Amino acid sequence: MYLEGEGDAMTKPGNRFFAPENPLSNSLAPIKDELAVQIQHLNFAFGKGDLCKQVLFDISLNLPKGQIVILTGPSGSGKTTLISLIGALRTVREGSLRVMGQELADMRNADRVRVRQSIGFIFQSHNLFESLTARQNVEMAVELLGRFKSKRDQAEVILTQLGLADRMDHKPQALSGGQKQRVAIARALVNHPPLILADEPTAALDKQTSREVVTLMQTLTREQNCTVLMVTHDNRILDVADRIINLVDGQLESDTNPDAFINSHTYKNSKHDDAKMFIM
Repeated sequence: MYLEGEGDAMTKPGNRFFAPENPLSNSLAPIKDELAVQIQHLNFAFGKGDLCKQVLFDISLNLPKGQIVILTGPSGSGKTTLISLIGALRTVREGSLRVMGQELADMRNADRVRVRQSIGFIFQSHNLFESLTARQNVEMAVELLGRFKSKRDQAEVILTQLGLADRMDHKPQALSGGQKQRVAIARALVNHPPLILADEPTAALDKQTSREVVTLMQTLTREQNCTVLMVTHDNRILDVADRIINLVDGQLESDTNPDAFINSHTYKNSKHDDAKMFIM
């Protein structure tokens, strides 16, 4: 199937992109009101003309409210591009992408800013302001929504939930890597967003800290009934997910539960039945 449209790099007249048929796109969809994210036939490319490179092909995907979903796949498969489109950090050029019922395609910049304000972002780098304390870093997220009176109380409640009651007044240089990431998670969760997007949140953390961080995310998101989409290569945390979506070369390869995903990516040596290797 070929797609052709009008507009910029992705849909400039004369530009044609091959969109492989998506075997996952025909599954029964949940009721729209129950969806945090709904994607239909999404394509995306960087560059123009001869330098145009398509990175996402005919993505159709539903994320119901309240799910924790892991997005995995090889480096360069389009994971970060997809999550940035869902987060309204890039412009949707071809296809449909709805976040909490709002269509992002052709959305004005001012409206995209409002969508971003309703999303919690967690990145591999904590991106904390070094001159501010942990509490002040979290308070800034509350201030963006104009809640100046409640910012201190909100920051203290979420930081306490994350085990940082005694580190609120410390600046980032006085915090461990795990504590910094907890502050970043607190900042993402403090406004109770309906959607959280996390890009490699445990990549720089040790095994114990990674487990603590994702367990806290799991607990808090269940309590707040929000949806989490997490990009990761970390096979130590796959069990926290309700679903694991595998993206390869810009195409959805599989969408399954953690047990099925792990079984399909485990190589068993026939000579040594006990010898297993996880491949992702």
